[in-house]
Amino acid sequence: MNSDSHSDSQIKEIFQLKNIAVVGLSKNEEKPSHQVPKYLIGHGYNVIPVNPTVTEVLGRKCYPNVAAINERIDVVDVFRKSEDIPAVIEDVLKKKDGIKVFWMQLGIYNEDAERKAKQNGIDVVYNRCMMEEHKRLFDEEE
Repeated sequence: MNSDSHSDSQIKEIFQLKNIAVVGLSKNEEKPSHQVPKYLIGHGYNVIPVNPTVTEVLGRKCYPNVAAINERIDVVDVFRKSEDIPAVIEDVLKKKDGIKVFWMQLGIYNEDAERKAKQNGIDVVYNRCMMEEHKRLFDEEE
């Protein structure tokens, strides 16, 4: 699977956006869907968990879906199977206000969702890990 065609400088610009809704954030500390948001919180990002099966994770209120969030969102970072992505982009488009980037984590891509997001003015990153990209671009060690 290829990744999107963003340059490093474009990805760095995305990391200037601080409010990140994480769809599929897990309570399981072993999963990347827990480790990545925890890393982002540790680096000053406002992570907003989205998971209908939990009420709180990483000490933060968890929302059932993106549309239910009443805070500002800049980036939606998604940990869901590729086939689940169309439902996620539909949810994102209900909220839409201010959302600039739809980021599908490593191994995740859906062409229809990419097209819908772009048609609605939302930039799309796919098959990239936010934690790996942040470490690579900002040369930070854990």
